[in-house]
Amino acid sequence: MESNTTPNNRLKIILVITLVLLFGTGFYTLNLYNSNIETQEQLIAEKELVLKDLNNMAAQYDIAIDNNDVANNKLIQARERIEGLMDSLKISDNNVRSLWRYKKKFLDLQDEMKELMLENNTLKEENSMLTNTLDSTKVQLNDRIVYNDSLLNQNTQLATIVRDASVLSAVSLKGLGVIIRSSGKLIPTERASRADELKICYTVPKNKLVTTGEKDFFVQILDPKNNILGENKQINFEEKILNYSLSSKFNYTGKNLDICEFVKPRGKKFEKGRYIVNIFDEAILVSSSQFMLK
Repeated sequence: MESNTTPNNRLKIILVITLVLLFGTGFYTLNLYNSNIETQEQLIAEKELVLKDLNNMAAQYDIAIDNNDVANNKLIQARERIEGLMDSLKISDNNVRSLWRYKKKFLDLQDEMKELMLENNTLKEENSMLTNTLDSTKVQLNDRIVYNDSLLNQNTQLATIVRDASVLSAVSLKGLGVIIRSSGKLIPTERASRADELKICYTVPKNKLVTTGEKDFFVQILDPKNNILGENKQINFEEKILNYSLSSKFNYTGKNLDICEFVKPRGKKFEKGRYIVNIFDEAILVSSSQFMLK
């Protein structure tokens, strides 16, 4: 009896041990499977966090690039590296080694971003100071241009005034008919039939702005029919043509100067009516007067 029971007991013991081992192996395998699932979930969660951090970093670069009037190439290149790392991370294996490699790259990019942002802020401050300086310089330049334009206008006006003032004028212009006696005596007359010549007199007032020396006015006398008496010559001044009766030459000495000129009739006698006398300094009319002969 004992010899039959002993092998059975051994068999039972072996069976129990086998069951225990199988149960333990299954339990370990189950735990390992569950652990692998948890590890995968943690890796995926870590991966999402890294992607989120990379997205935030890319967004900061976008803001920095948009705020730059002139795009900073270093910022653009760093932004492109982040995009490349994000694309690579999305398709990477979910294992510890791979994730750690990407985390290390992320930390390197984070350190790079701190340096680039600091450098970018420094550049922005320098650009702002330069812009303010340029704006201030521009304002000063505009003020200087306005001042120079004003000064130029004043100088031009002054030059015009001086130019206009630096000419001789003719005042007290008067014309009349005269009878010339054999003795040379002149007798004024208003009768056209009795006048031998027309006497044209005027005064050149002194002008300190005019240099002394030989001067020349042109006297134009129109009879009642608008005929030009005297020499009736023609002279050109640029685009203007002047017909004149005589050239009145005189020596200006810087003092008042009285001048008289004489003109004979076109025919035997003068016409009755109104006579007009004009005096020109080159093409500029400086004086005009009229008188009547009956």
